[in-house]
Amino acid sequence: MTTFAELGVNGEILKGLAALEFVVPTPIQEQIIPTLLAGARDVVGLAQTGTGKTAAFGIPLVQLCDGSQRQTQGLVLCPTRELCLQVTRDLGAIAKFVVGLRVTAVYGGAPVDGQIRELRRGAQIIVATPGRLHDLIRRRAVDLAALKLVVLDEADEMLQMGFQDELQAILAVTPADKNTLLFSATMPREVAAIAAGYMKNPVEVTVGGRNVGAENIRHISYLVQAKDRYPALRRIIDCTPGIYSIIFCRTRQDTKDVAHWLVRDGYNADALHGDLSQAQRDQVMGKFRGRHLDLLVATDVAARGLDVNDLTHVINYNLPDDLASYTHRSGRTGRAGKDGISIAFIHLREKHLLRAIENRLQRKFEQGRIPSGHEVCERQLFHLIDTVKQVAVDHGRIAPFLDVITEKLASLDREELIQRFVSMEFNRFLADYRDARDLNVSAKPGKERRPGPAAGPGGGPLKGGQKFDHQRERVHYARFRINIGKLDGMHATRLIGQINEATPGVSVQIGKIEIRDNEAFFEADSRFAELVPQVFQALKINGKDVVVGDAPAWAGKSERPGFKKAGFKKAGFPKAGGKKVAFKKFDGKKGKKGGRSGVPVKRGGPGKG
Repeated sequence: MTTFAELGVNGEILKGLAALEFVVPTPIQEQIIPTLLAGARDVVGLAQTGTGKTAAFGIPLVQLCDGSQRQTQGLVLCPTRELCLQVTRDLGAIAKFVVGLRVTAVYGGAPVDGQIRELRRGAQIIVATPGRLHDLIRRRAVDLAALKLVVLDEADEMLQMGFQDELQAILAVTPADKNTLLFSATMPREVAAIAAGYMKNPVEVTVGGRNVGAENIRHISYLVQAKDRYPALRRIIDCTPGIYSIIFCRTRQDTKDVAHWLVRDGYNADALHGDLSQAQRDQVMGKFRGRHLDLLVATDVAARGLDVNDLTHVINYNLPDDLASYTHRSGRTGRAGKDGISIAFIHLREKHLLRAIENRLQRKFEQGRIPSGHEVCERQLFHLIDTVKQVAVDHGRIAPFLDVITEKLASLDREELIQRFVSMEFNRFLADYRDARDLNVSAKPGKERRPGPAAGPGGGPLKGGQKFDHQRERVHYARFRINIGKLDGMHATRLIGQINEATPGVSVQIGKIEIRDNEAFFEADSRFAELVPQVFQALKINGKDVVVGDAPAWAGKSERPGFKKAGFKKAGFPKAGGKKVAFKKFDGKKGKKGGRSGVPVKRGGPGKG
C-alpha cells in the first residue's frame, strides 16, 4: 500500500494530511503528485468530481511554493465562487503546518477593495474565478510574473460558462516557463484547444475512461409521461427513506415550481437558482451542507461549484441540454469511493437523448419501474418499524411515568395498540397513495409513439399531440426566431417539448417549424406571444445562451418547412430523393399508396402513408 511519504510529500504537509485523516492516496493522487514533484511537466488530469483531485494538485502546489518569498507562485482558476472558496479552504488545511504560506481567494460578488488589500499583504497561492482575476490584472493589482504552477480546475465548466476569453487573457500574461495543470471531468474540443495552445507536451492522467462516468454510480432511467414527472418524483423519494439528493431541473421556473410543490407536500426541500441573491444562495447551500435540507432543487448553472459529500442520489427531473452536463450532475454522488445513484426521468420522445448519454458514459442505464402506491406504503411502514426498534430507551427518565402510561393504555389490546401507533405516524401516506394509479409507460416495440407530433393548423404540430377541431375558430400565429439550429442539436420535438415542459396547464398551439443549421423559426399562438420567449430564458444549449425574438412572416412557398428536408429544390421542385416527380393538382383524395393525389410519396420519407 503506497503512502503519501513514499510519493515524496514533505513532513510539514504530512502533518496537515494527518490532521485531515488522509491516510492512503487515491488513484489520481498516486499518479499526479510524484509527476509534478519530479520536475517541470505539464499535466492534463481527466477525473470526475469526488476522486480527490483537489489534493492531487494541492499537495504539490503547496510543496513547490516557497513561504519565505512574498511573490505569487501558484494560481488556481475555478469556474465559480463556491468552488473557489472550497479549494481555498482545502489548500489552507493542507498548508496548515507550512510556515509563512498564505492562500488567498479572489472572486466576483465580493468587494474588490478588500481583495486588493489581501493581495498586497502577499499571497504565495491565489485561488480565483477568471472574471475577477482578469479585472485585477487590468487594474494592475496582481503580479503573476513569478508564477511556477497554474491549475485550471474544472476547465470544461469554465469554458461552458463563457470564460474562454478571460482564460486566454490570463494565460497570456503568465510566465512562459511555468507548469500548467488542467483538470476536467470531460474533454470537449474547447478544452483540448486550451491544452494544445498553452501547454507543452502535456502528460495525460486519466482516472476511469475518457469522457465516461464513475464506475461506482448506478444509472437508472424511469419512463414516464411528462405530466407525471412530479408524482413519479414523489414516489421515488417516498420509497427511499434517508434520501439526500440534488434534483436537477432545466429552467429556473421548473426549479421554483418543483421546490414549491415539495415543500407544500411536506418535504424538507429548497431551491437554488439564478434569481437568488448571493446571501440567499449562501443560506440555502449552508442548510443543505448541514443536512438541514434533504432535497435541493437546482439548475445546472446554480449548482456549479457546489461541493457536497455523501449525496445518496442525483435526480434528473429533466435531462440536460448538453450531454456533458449529465456527467457533471451524476458525478456529484458516489464521491470518495462511495456508491451513488443517478436517476433520470424521461418520456418516449427523449429516448434518443438517453442513448446518446449511454454512448458517452459507455454504460447502459438500468430500466427502473415507478413503484405502486402499495409498494410505497409498505416501504415506509417497514422503515417506521425498523426505526422504532432501533430507538434508544432512557429507562431512568421514562420510569417515573411508566405506571401512568400503562394505566392509560390498559384498555387497548396489543393488536389495537399497534394499529393506533402505526396510524398516527402513517395516515398521510395511506391517504396520499389510496387508489394511486400506475405511472409506468410501456417502451415495448410497436407501443412507442412516432417521434413527430400530431399535425395542427398550417401543417405544424400541436401541443401534446392534441387533435385539432376544424369547427373551432382558426388560431392566429406569431412567428419567432431562435438562435439555435441543427448544429446545436435542435429539432422540432425538442423545441415543442421545451415549450410543453415550461407551460404546464397552458395550451400553446404551435404552427409551422423550420430548423436551419444555426437558427430555427417557428409559429406559436399569438395570444402567448409574450410568454413564449420567457420559456427559453436562462436556457443554455452546448454552452450557448438561447435567445428567442420576433421574426417576420413566412416569405413564401420556398420557405415552407419540410421542402428542403424532403429533398426538393426551390425552383420548380424537380427532384425528391434524387428522382424526378410529376405533380398534379391536389384534389384531397387518397392515392393508391396511402398518400395524397399530387403529393409525391417516398418510401420511408415524409410522404409515407
